[in-house]
Amino acid sequence: MNAVLTGSLFAFGLIYLVAWKHDLSVSSWLLPLVSFIQRSRHRGASVIAESGVRGLSVSGLLMISLTAGLAVFVILAGISQSVVVAAVFSTMAMAAPFLVVHGRAVQARTALREVWPDVVDNLASSVRAGLALPQALAQLAVQGPVQLRPQFEAFARNYEATGRFGQCLDQLKDELADPVGDRIIEALRVARDVGGNDLGRLLRTLSVFLREDVRIRGELQARQSWTINGARLAVSSPWLLLLFLSLRPQAVAAYDTPAGLLVLSVGAGLCVVAYQVMMRIAVLPSEPRVLQ
Repeated sequence: MNAVLTGSLFAFGLIYLVAWKHDLSVSSWLLPLVSFIQRSRHRGASVIAESGVRGLSVSGLLMISLTAGLAVFVILAGISQSVVVAAVFSTMAMAAPFLVVHGRAVQARTALREVWPDVVDNLASSVRAGLALPQALAQLAVQGPVQLRPQFEAFARNYEATGRFGQCLDQLKDELADPVGDRIIEALRVARDVGGNDLGRLLRTLSVFLREDVRIRGELQARQSWTINGARLAVSSPWLLLLFLSLRPQAVAAYDTPAGLLVLSVGAGLCVVAYQVMMRIAVLPSEPRVLQ
């Protein structure tokens, strides 16, 4: 304990001397941290919006994560009598809510990618039939894909209440949180503001491109699924074995030593790095939201 305290004080003093020598103020150190926190909150809010989980904020997700980690730590510490093993699985439990939300966002993004061609076809048909753009969008609350009907129904209610097409489009864009939806909404905004005789042709062409993209991605994901599942099994196997061993306190007593802590730390780091490398290699490029 004294060594940890001495090392912390030494590191703090070294940082202070470097900052004083280069005439760095406290704000110059805090601004990058504040900026990183803001970017993380914005990215987390975007993932939660894409996941479709209503009423969940970034702070709420963080509280769920901390609660899950604390609960797992208390339970495993009582069963295994090993603080180190309990801390390892507590960290995994803290990451679990974020992984669940991210997984739901990926599934929702995949499902949306498959239904966007139908949305574009409905819009093109409505525009070709002579309907105004607000009415064409409002009809999607009844005729559009089931996954997107709540968002378009909310748009219809907002437009009926306010009559402000641009403001309602912004709210619809935030609800959809999808790059394809951003492109469609901006095309409709331009057509409404400056006029566009080729809007129907543009929508039909976009529908063809979207269907081709869905077909190609489906083939690639089918070929990659067995590789990804195998990598996940390989990463999770040693930790499942450790979880079974933790049911016998005498079997995990060695992990409470400094050597055991080092083994678990190195193993966790290697698993995280290997899994991230695998996901980087296997992931398909996704279209960023450049028009949000």
